[in-house]
Amino acid sequence: MILKSIPLKRSIFLLLIITSTSFYSFATTTAGHLKWADTLGAYRATATRINDLVNTRLDVKFDYAKHFLYGKEWVTLKPHAYATDSLALDAKGMDINEISLISGTRKSALHYTYDQKVLRIKLGMVEKPSESYTIYISYTAKPDLLKSGGSAAISNDKGLYFINSDASDLSKPVQIWTQGETESSSCWFPTIDKPNQKTTDEISMTVPTKYITLSNGRLASQKQNADGSRTDTWKMDLPHAPYLIMMAVGDFKVYHDHWKTIPVDYYLEPKYAPFAKQIFGNTPEMIDFYSKTLGVDYPWNKYAQIVVRDYVSGAMENTTATLHGESVQRTARELLDDNQEDYIAHELFHQWFGDYATCESWSNITCNESFAAFSEIIWSEYKYGKEKADADRLEKLKDYLSTFSRTSPELVRFHYKSREDVFDVVSYNKGAVILYMLRDLLGKETFYKGLHIYLKNNAFKATEAQQLRLAFEDASGQDLNWFFNQWYYTGGHPIISWDQKYNQAGHQLEIKLVQTQDTSSQIYKLPLAVDIYTANGRERKNIIMNRGRQSFFFNVASPEFVNLDPEHVLVGVLNAENKTISQFAYQFKHAGNFIDRYTALDTCLKSSTNAASLEILSLSLKDKNPKIRTHCIEGLKADMPGFTEKLLPVIEHMAANDADNLCRAAAISALAKTSNVRYETLYRKGLLSQSLAIDGASLMGLASIDKPAALVEAEKLKDENSTKILEAVGSLFFKGGTDEHARFYERVFSLSPDKFGAVFNNYLYFLVESKNTAIVKKGISLIRNRIESLHNKDYTASLQQAYENIAMAKRNLASQTLIKIDKDAYMVQSEAFASAAADIKAKQTE
Repeated sequence: MILKSIPLKRSIFLLLIITSTSFYSFATTTAGHLKWADTLGAYRATATRINDLVNTRLDVKFDYAKHFLYGKEWVTLKPHAYATDSLALDAKGMDINEISLISGTRKSALHYTYDQKVLRIKLGMVEKPSESYTIYISYTAKPDLLKSGGSAAISNDKGLYFINSDASDLSKPVQIWTQGETESSSCWFPTIDKPNQKTTDEISMTVPTKYITLSNGRLASQKQNADGSRTDTWKMDLPHAPYLIMMAVGDFKVYHDHWKTIPVDYYLEPKYAPFAKQIFGNTPEMIDFYSKTLGVDYPWNKYAQIVVRDYVSGAMENTTATLHGESVQRTARELLDDNQEDYIAHELFHQWFGDYATCESWSNITCNESFAAFSEIIWSEYKYGKEKADADRLEKLKDYLSTFSRTSPELVRFHYKSREDVFDVVSYNKGAVILYMLRDLLGKETFYKGLHIYLKNNAFKATEAQQLRLAFEDASGQDLNWFFNQWYYTGGHPIISWDQKYNQAGHQLEIKLVQTQDTSSQIYKLPLAVDIYTANGRERKNIIMNRGRQSFFFNVASPEFVNLDPEHVLVGVLNAENKTISQFAYQFKHAGNFIDRYTALDTCLKSSTNAASLEILSLSLKDKNPKIRTHCIEGLKADMPGFTEKLLPVIEHMAANDADNLCRAAAISALAKTSNVRYETLYRKGLLSQSLAIDGASLMGLASIDKPAALVEAEKLKDENSTKILEAVGSLFFKGGTDEHARFYERVFSLSPDKFGAVFNNYLYFLVESKNTAIVKKGISLIRNRIESLHNKDYTASLQQAYENIAMAKRNLASQTLIKIDKDAYMVQSEAFASAAADIKAKQTE
């Protein structure tokens, strides 16, 4: 599972709130982060294993009208440690038609009780741990009738999804797909829905002949049926956890690739099939890189990736069959700016960490998700170099620290209210950079040897972080309890203030360090490197901080600069006291790695400009790394001293010539803020670019000086689906937009959340200004249905509030207008918004 859904959701719901007193007064709302301490729940023990799954065989048919699944199941189990005469299976909201014990060709009906959550079955005899037994169940799954839950990471938990099943939405394909994590597979078949279970499986799906199917493992058979349907049987011969069992059905076009003799296939909507190789083409190289790095070849018999509509998260690592949300599905022009390769790397690495060796409980999700997030960093390092990897690593650390500035939950989390709570920036981002820190501590060779040992020892098993510790101890010969105790089993992170003092007479450098986090609960042991720069070059020293206050002394001649933690591996905060802008300038020019340059630039952007900081800003605009250049452009202010003389000419050059599309787009956006007509030629040239990011920035630039001309250009671009274009076009169409422009917003709302999120606010603006009641009512319904399809209570509540405020704004417009027909229209529309808000509120309280 990838957490990309969280950033997407942040982008979607910067909801417009219109107050009663000011027509364009705004506030933003997001699904906010609760303080982690408020989310502590009961101790979450690993599920007790009374019976173990052995094999799961399913025969399923779909009712597209009712959104039902008609299933037959043959589930084979063994008692785990002790003889038992009963079995409990998770089964959510089903109709149970029959439960029998299978003995050869004979079926014996069994007694059971069912509370719509758990099937409790009496086996009629005592089964011994050495013997397996098979239960037959006939059932009907009704996922849409379940009371749905979810979280910020996984927005819905009903397990089985029918998309556009009546084909009424011409912009959307008909699909069926499943989402098992965390414990939602039991919404569509009875099972022991815990991550410490493993089962082989066989699934037969009967579907209309026109559709393609996908499931785990190999396609064992296809059979044409007399009624015109087809039954596809997929067989998974190696055991995996129930939450990783998947199905997908729909109109997909398959692109066939391979790694060695293993099939590697890409399933996309037909219109995106021509771009399959551009989207997923690095997958075989990734498989090869991860296999060699881990010393464990890709462990399954195939690898497929499928893209579906209206997915409830970012992507999901179903064994041999990763499912992606539609945001990864892009055209050639969109791929020029961003290919979302981190999604692809992340889910692939799960095939080892999560699927091959699986966390035994959600408390130990770090054994899955931290590794997958870490894999994004090492893929970037291998494929694109250390600068790209460092940029990825810094972004993960910043996201974590911006969410939890001083304290945070443990990485291994035995207390939580909802199991979905553990899918957060601690398990993903913090866990990833902790692994990178451990790699630095042990050295790459020993670190990857430890991963090899861990995978080999835990193949097809459920595992926990202590087994990871033991593998690293085996590889390194070191006792690593201290590392795991402070980084895995204790929350928070170190916050260190440090300063330096040089004794010229004694040629002695003193480095003072103070841990300023809550030291009553945690004093960190921190191996740290120190780089000392002198006229003779750089010398690296290694220290270990293990007290709250500590000084280290070095005999050195006239140090020019001191860099603590020069590789920036510490998961925490380093505050350098009394560090001057001149020292940051030295750091930028001489320490030189990406994070050194980025942090020096960041400091200069936040400080008043002097000669030293102006030099860093000038150097940053010409930096080799586009992320440095872009960050500099986006942080500059036109009123900075020296901006016009020193920086603006460089930005103008970048806007016309920068080799990186996103950097060039940022430069054009910066010029657009000046509203200077002399850039018109530049904007018109930008509108001819193949890069949609450059097109979008150029469109906004043109709008800043000639809105009628920009509207003409927007008409040419309105059918593009790049978020940058949608943002630009959406911002032009809302003000005084025609009824024809309504179709633009309506079309975009059929796209993925990141795309309709790009126009969300402007669509609301458009509906506020529109006098066409039919269009307004359609917009109310369309937005509401789309938001409710995300099954996120925070978003739905925000929409309710927005509708209430828009209703008030419409009433204000009615009181201000001079034309009665407009008054009447605004009042009707106000009532429509108010009614929709009230209905949402009523459903929220059901």
